[in-house]
Amino acid sequence: MAAHPSNPVRIEGRLDSSLSRWLWVVKWLLALPHFFVLAFLWIAFVVLSVVALFAILFTARYPKGIFEFNLGVMRWTWRVAFYSYGALGTDRYPPFTLATVPDYPATLDVEYPGELSRGLVLVKWWLLAIPHYILVGIFLGGGWFAWDGGWDDGGGGWDGGPGLIELLVLFAAIAFLFTAVYPRGIFDLVMGLNRWVARVAAYAGLMTDAYPPFRLDQGGEEPGTRAAAEGLAGSRVSEEAVGAPPAAGSGAGGVALIVLGSIAALLGFALLAGGCAAVAADRTQRDDDGFLMSPSEEFSTARYAIVSESVDVDVEGPDWAAKDFLGTIRIRSESERPVFVGIARASNVAEYLSGVGNSVVTELGRKPRYSERLGTAPESPPGDQEFWAASTAGAGERTLEWEPEDGHWSIVVMNTDGSRGVADELSIGAELDPLIWIGIGLLVVGGLLAILAAVAITAGSRRRG
Repeated sequence: MAAHPSNPVRIEGRLDSSLSRWLWVVKWLLALPHFFVLAFLWIAFVVLSVVALFAILFTARYPKGIFEFNLGVMRWTWRVAFYSYGALGTDRYPPFTLATVPDYPATLDVEYPGELSRGLVLVKWWLLAIPHYILVGIFLGGGWFAWDGGWDDGGGGWDGGPGLIELLVLFAAIAFLFTAVYPRGIFDLVMGLNRWVARVAAYAGLMTDAYPPFRLDQGGEEPGTRAAAEGLAGSRVSEEAVGAPPAAGSGAGGVALIVLGSIAALLGFALLAGGCAAVAADRTQRDDDGFLMSPSEEFSTARYAIVSESVDVDVEGPDWAAKDFLGTIRIRSESERPVFVGIARASNVAEYLSGVGNSVVTELGRKPRYSERLGTAPESPPGDQEFWAASTAGAGERTLEWEPEDGHWSIVVMNTDGSRGVADELSIGAELDPLIWIGIGLLVVGGLLAILAAVAITAGSRRRG
């Protein structure tokens, strides 16, 4: 096979043989000081790249001082990424330096260019690199600070979640947790994707005119290094390798089992966490009457009414769970002034409050948010209306209970006399009798998935090609 031509961007990583099974869980915390410094370094990288653009435009050369600084930023970023979630390839803490560290397991270098094209400098960083930006966006995703804020300064990433590199590293971490063996096939693939990203970063940073190849050069070493080593041992390989079995764990079937096992482990963990939360809530969060209640929240407005957004209830159709699962709905109210709390069909509420100043709750939390509606005072107090399905009025602590019915419903809170300036502390809950069984079911299914994940990952790690 012909060797690939050498690339001016050289990125390598040496997988440590003594990795900790658990350290990767907290590496995001350990790497925070690096992330903080790198955020400012990449701002400087972008600014200096603009300066370099004009220098190349007039002199056809990249200023050596700026080149060394920007290369140092890339080196630093690669060391942090290799230590953290760009590869999880080493537990050796990365040094705080722009300089090269030859004995560190992750190295990066870019050959200083001679004369650069004045014409390319105007288009290569945005127009010519667009196809690579799309691919790099898939590799990096949007949840990775060190890479998404750094390598891809050309704008290739999106803010929609983890990328392919991050997912593969997560699969490898889960496999390592079960077997203490880092899947070599995943490591080689991750290195190839990182190598692709680094080449695009150097090209977009105007550090080379060599267009990044659409080629996945896998493995910890640069392809030129491997080709040279293979050339020296060429005759021996041709004589002895014929019919030799592949290295352990190198088969595609083993990698597939590890990936599937990792997915099963993630699903199992999510189900176990959900089951634990459901059982804990059922056992600890019920009131004296057996209702599972939410925490109390304070609601207030300077207008005449506080109104919830319309809720669609269908107890006869596919959403039968509104009746059989939720059971009776309870609202607890506590106020200093006499307050009216009622549930009614949304159409009746809209007609009653037409032209009345009110605040519609749009978001719950420590400080609920409202959509304000201008208007005057209501023509009559809320207690005089006959359309309420359930209501309570008075000061102090009170409860309202309601059996869900078909239709669109709204909750209204007003002063009993209909005056402006409403304040109340509310919590809502339901019987939720099946919750304990749902929690137990989630625990059982999550446990089975965890067992299947352990079996698949172990089998994948031991599988021969």
